[in-house]
Amino acid sequence: MASKLEILAYEDSPLGTLCLRRRELLKSPGTFVTEVTLNHEFLMSSLYTDSERELARIAIERHGGTDLSVLIGGLGLGYTAQATLASGRVGKVEVAELLPEVIDWMRKGLVPLSEELNADERLQTTPCDVYRRLCGPRESRFDLILIDVDHSPEERLGEQADDFSQMFYTERGLRLAKQHLTPGGMLAVWSYDQSSPFVDALHAVFGEVHVQDVSYQNDLVDERCTDWLFFAR
Repeated sequence: MASKLEILAYEDSPLGTLCLRRRELLKSPGTFVTEVTLNHEFLMSSLYTDSERELARIAIERHGGTDLSVLIGGLGLGYTAQATLASGRVGKVEVAELLPEVIDWMRKGLVPLSEELNADERLQTTPCDVYRRLCGPRESRFDLILIDVDHSPEERLGEQADDFSQMFYTERGLRLAKQHLTPGGMLAVWSYDQSSPFVDALHAVFGEVHVQDVSYQNDLVDERCTDWLFFAR
């Protein structure tokens, strides 16, 4: 039995060929998921989003403030942004997304969370490189900076990962990024792998560091998977 597959968008981007697709799961007839591939390799899915949402929830909880100003690096399918906006303690959210095509998917209603995100007046999307921005002069400060861009600190997205993305995960890059935080502000970073060198760099720059694992059962590959969240203040 073949699954139902719909190509929602297929276009070139600075990182390569992007594909947004919707398909029915063979293992669960009647269940449809939205997926993104980059250069024909799987990138993200609407099926398992626990760690993306936990990145926002835990950061907001650990910060403890109200009327929070939040910068999110990477829009993706919007689950980190949705979880951030779900908190009544958040005043405004800016999402810095490198690929304008991804922002267009949301604005055109092509992703599952489009209607909800487009309707929230607290959300602003900016087409830019979040790493270049955080390694550059400070324009404004944020209570929370949430980064969900790369696969891990050691495995960055796309073959064209530049000096800014590499620098961000170093002690030098983190010191530059820290200048974009308000006093007591928090940096949170998503990764699919644990990274001791990145943890060491965080400890060298921030006074408080917390690492959280988020595990889930991935029925598509029939194994237990774990993502890693890094929090620093």
